[in-house]
Amino acid sequence: MSPQFPKLTAFPALASLVEEFPKAEVFLVGGAVRDTLLGKKITDIDLLVRNITGDELGDFLARHGRVIFAGKQFGVWKFNEIGRPRNEVYDIALPRTEFSLHKQGMYRDFAVKTNPRLPIEEDLSRRDFTVNAMAYHLIDEKLIDPHNGQADLRDKLIRSVGTAQDRFQEDYSRMLRAIRFSLQLGFEIETKTLATIRRMLPQINETVDGKRSLPYEVIAEEFLKSLAAGPAAALKLWDETGALAETIPELLEMKGCEQPDNWHSEGDVWQHALKALEKLSSPEFKKEFNDEKPDLELAVAVLFHDIGKPYTLKTPEKDGVERIRFDGHDEVGAKVAKEALTRLRVSAPPEVKVNPENVAWMIEHHMLLVHGEPETLRPDTIEKYFFSQRWPSRNFLKLLYADGAATINSEGKPMTALYERMKERIAEIKKRTNSHGYKLAKPLLSGQDVMDALNLAPGLRVGEILRDIRARQLAGELKSKTDALAYIKKL
Repeated sequence: MSPQFPKLTAFPALASLVEEFPKAEVFLVGGAVRDTLLGKKITDIDLLVRNITGDELGDFLARHGRVIFAGKQFGVWKFNEIGRPRNEVYDIALPRTEFSLHKQGMYRDFAVKTNPRLPIEEDLSRRDFTVNAMAYHLIDEKLIDPHNGQADLRDKLIRSVGTAQDRFQEDYSRMLRAIRFSLQLGFEIETKTLATIRRMLPQINETVDGKRSLPYEVIAEEFLKSLAAGPAAALKLWDETGALAETIPELLEMKGCEQPDNWHSEGDVWQHALKALEKLSSPEFKKEFNDEKPDLELAVAVLFHDIGKPYTLKTPEKDGVERIRFDGHDEVGAKVAKEALTRLRVSAPPEVKVNPENVAWMIEHHMLLVHGEPETLRPDTIEKYFFSQRWPSRNFLKLLYADGAATINSEGKPMTALYERMKERIAEIKKRTNSHGYKLAKPLLSGQDVMDALNLAPGLRVGEILRDIRARQLAGELKSKTDALAYIKKL
């Protein structure tokens, strides 16, 4: 089946532009062409217009819709056409060439020169990878592929346009983009391109005039998008290419950090983390959580949950303990993870972001069921950890599942018993309180109710009574507002 490229008439404003400027040419470019050839739905539309000046294009667009952003110095306009939903925005650009100012890989450290008459092939030659360096002529309805991107799509290869060293020297972020595209598309990175990535990756931490060649937030965006594409595969590829060593070296400390065989026959801490990440994409995870897709904060928490173990490792041989121990690794791990994620600025990327505080909270408490078994936890404690609106409680339960499912005992069985018992406790509380979904039933009394009933002024005593009532409500001892009022009047 031949690819179904959109017609020029799909963009009425640009069809009108061609009528007004008969010499104009309009091209679909970049990822939209790639995804169309792959039979995927186009999510981001990039268009290029030749044979019209920037002033002419800007004036025309202003008459036919909203120009949300006009980057004239880059020759790019973000445009919302009249009659389209306000969130339906596409980029329209002039042909351009880019010149790296230092040839030192500085992110966006280049000059742009637009040229309305620049051949489309020359514009495509400045792009990163062959699969992104194709264009579709919307008027002539033909594919333009000067770098054999279609062949690389067929062969499932990520290959640099021209010489990989030249492309990466222009912008170091392209090395991480290659890794991310490989994961998102399920493609291999072409041999020479991969070798160049491995050789040049240390340069992403260089500085020029006191500025990083590659800002941390750019690294964070590529890392998080890689994780979103496939958590376990992302960890492997970021490690194999050397990207992990240059960006989050703390994670490599997990390699070779031994664990007791009777609880962790799956291997060292690295192997355990990898197995836990694999669980996030497993059929059993989807079944357990009703096909909910793991979000990025969960993936990051699973990746980092045992990062504290290498820092707290004690062995019988070196420390005289009775067995391998990792005392306090939950608290240490939360601190290490928060510092690493804050340094990497994972909360900065606009499209994909992670809150280091949420991740650290999950790591700090991931031993909850080991320190206090499910049957010993008070109902209000269970509410605090698994139904809180302040913390990522739903993700926390998923983390406990992934951790247990990736912990393989000496008999080769996953150690999910504590998770299952916790799930039973949660189900009991929900049944007792007639709760549904991810929220428990509302408290029986408000602070005002307590103050009115007992003629109390606002203060700590009111809070103590509310907590007592809530605990008894969750335990099934108080079932109605009448019960609760009768109880507090006896206090």
